[in-house]
Amino acid sequence: MALSPEESVRFANLLEEQSEGLVSRWAELVTTGLKGRMTGVELRRQTAELHKGFQQALAAGAGDVAEESAGELRAQLSELSRSRARQGFTATETAISVYALKDAVLEILGDTPDAGTLRQYVAFSGFVDQAGLFTFDSYVRVREALIADQTEQLLELSTPVVKLWEGVVAVPLVGTLDSARAQVVMERLLQTLVDTGSPHAIIDITGVPAVDTQVAQHILKTVVAARLMGADCIISGIRPQIAQTIVALGIEFGDIATKSSLADALRYVLGKSSYKVVATKRTER
Repeated sequence: MALSPEESVRFANLLEEQSEGLVSRWAELVTTGLKGRMTGVELRRQTAELHKGFQQALAAGAGDVAEESAGELRAQLSELSRSRARQGFTATETAISVYALKDAVLEILGDTPDAGTLRQYVAFSGFVDQAGLFTFDSYVRVREALIADQTEQLLELSTPVVKLWEGVVAVPLVGTLDSARAQVVMERLLQTLVDTGSPHAIIDITGVPAVDTQVAQHILKTVVAARLMGADCIISGIRPQIAQTIVALGIEFGDIATKSSLADALRYVLGKSSYKVVATKRTER
């Protein structure tokens, strides 16, 4: 049951005439649901803006939230969802903030509305339900975008490319290496090689708990890509148990240099670069 243009205007007038008491009651109902996690001043401001959005949409004759005349209301609901998602509220808590309008309006209509008023209220309730569902959908889209951004940031943080020496960069890998992370490793390493002009790169897998065929293929692809750019790659951190796994899987690293530790790999690279590593004894004071 949708609101007719005449019914929409009637509720718009009701919202306008009862604006002060309606906003106060609406904010009070929402406060209970949010359990004090938002200040009363901020909540009343949001409620007053939403009240204005509903009133203007209904005054324009909107019988459906999807109509063009409800465009400003949709924008307000989207902004509400965006701010609540960033503040850590749930989708349900956000939608309930909209649904509470129905309770506030019903209290204004009284306990014994006539049949015509009751019918119109049911239609108005449907309009508010549409607004609540729109808020829920908007919230989900915002949260999905936030999660995607955070996942990308975590991937970048978990794959640092560090400069060990002039002309030597390293990627110390820690944790499980899946396809998505392997792609980030490759992109960051290749971009660092371009930015620094380094001829040597060390891929250290000391922190990788296990190596399977898929992980090995990702590493090999990164090495081949670096070679195509003129850089020499060394793989370090191959522990005895990982070495046994690689042999058991029949994985061939070909002519790729491998070292047991990052220190050994750096010493190997410096030796190729004509640097001489000399051990010195620390003098006690």
